[in-house]
Amino acid sequence: MLTALRHLARDLSISAVVAGFVAVLVGFTSSVVIVFQAAAAFGATPAQAISWMWALGLGMAVTSIGLSLRYRQPVLTAWSTPGAALLATSGGGFTMAEATGAFIACAVLITVAGASGGFERVMNRIPQALAAALLAGVLARFAIDAFLQLGPEFGLVAPMFAAYLLGRRWWPRYAVPGVLALGALVAAGQGRLQLGGVDWAWAAPVFTMPSFTGPAFVSLALPLFIVTMASQNLPGVAAQRAAGYDTPISPVITATGVTTLLLAPFGGYAINLAAITAAICMGREAHDDPQRRYTAAVMAGVFYGVLGLLGGAVVGLIAAFPKALVLAVAGFALLGTIGGGLAVAMKDDGAREAALITFLVTASGLVLWGVGSAFWGVVAGALALAVQHWRKPAAPA
Repeated sequence: MLTALRHLARDLSISAVVAGFVAVLVGFTSSVVIVFQAAAAFGATPAQAISWMWALGLGMAVTSIGLSLRYRQPVLTAWSTPGAALLATSGGGFTMAEATGAFIACAVLITVAGASGGFERVMNRIPQALAAALLAGVLARFAIDAFLQLGPEFGLVAPMFAAYLLGRRWWPRYAVPGVLALGALVAAGQGRLQLGGVDWAWAAPVFTMPSFTGPAFVSLALPLFIVTMASQNLPGVAAQRAAGYDTPISPVITATGVTTLLLAPFGGYAINLAAITAAICMGREAHDDPQRRYTAAVMAGVFYGVLGLLGGAVVGLIAAFPKALVLAVAGFALLGTIGGGLAVAMKDDGAREAALITFLVTASGLVLWGVGSAFWGVVAGALALAVQHWRKPAAPA
């Protein structure tokens, strides 16, 4: 551990710290409301809702820091956003005890999928072109949303875009920190950065005794496991591979499952690999040297932990930043990763059309039977690739 900390101190940079902060800012602002809605669906008290934030923040902190230092690669985790949406819509009629039992069952399934190597075998069968297209499709919506903000928020977003262009030209390593700093200054000048109303009270864990029932397993645990693996872990692995990292899949998935298992009684319903926020920590904006970008994921873990411990302050912090600022920072920070993913996806003539289909289906936001577009993008691309090459004669020697 001491050796890992010495390496961290040597490799850490300002750009990595900012990338970690941006990743956490984007992750929390984009979906924290859904998590609170999921807790409310089971009749959670205010103390229990804050305990959810404590458990999720602690789980993401421990796994992000521990796994990134262990492998010296950027391994960023997150809560399951589609899982939270599923719980918010399916939680009616179940108690918090039944929900906790379902979270534990889901954690066991995730752990088994990781420890058995089954999920890794599935990922190894996905061609690189489709994985890269999947990543680009997952991230594309954030870049589009950033430019859409130019309409209603031109006075805020246009200066940020100009700062990004100038930063990429003159100080590429600090382009995103410059965008964030300028956006905060503009928002403060407009009187829209409200930090005074944040309640900095410490969060406290609340234990819920689980109750295991068949209906909760079928209606909550199984769907939560499926959407977490298909809509979160699958693009999370794709993000790592598209960025050139070969982090072992099975131990990482197993670690997220065990962490979820330990924190489920306190509200940690599902911890998984991040994709969108992880791409921020894996891009050139985090560090010019890919071998030092793991420090961005470590710093994201630190910020996760702070926000988890200050669970009561999360809502106030989210409200302090204008939504347009968050969308613009995220979209501009992901442009390089999207471009790199598309370049890899379109490089092979034999897989180009299948990769394009994967990209478009994923970017569409399609949801079928509660499973998100990331899964269906891979299915559509794999189907296109299979049809294209079915009984295709071998090329002459």
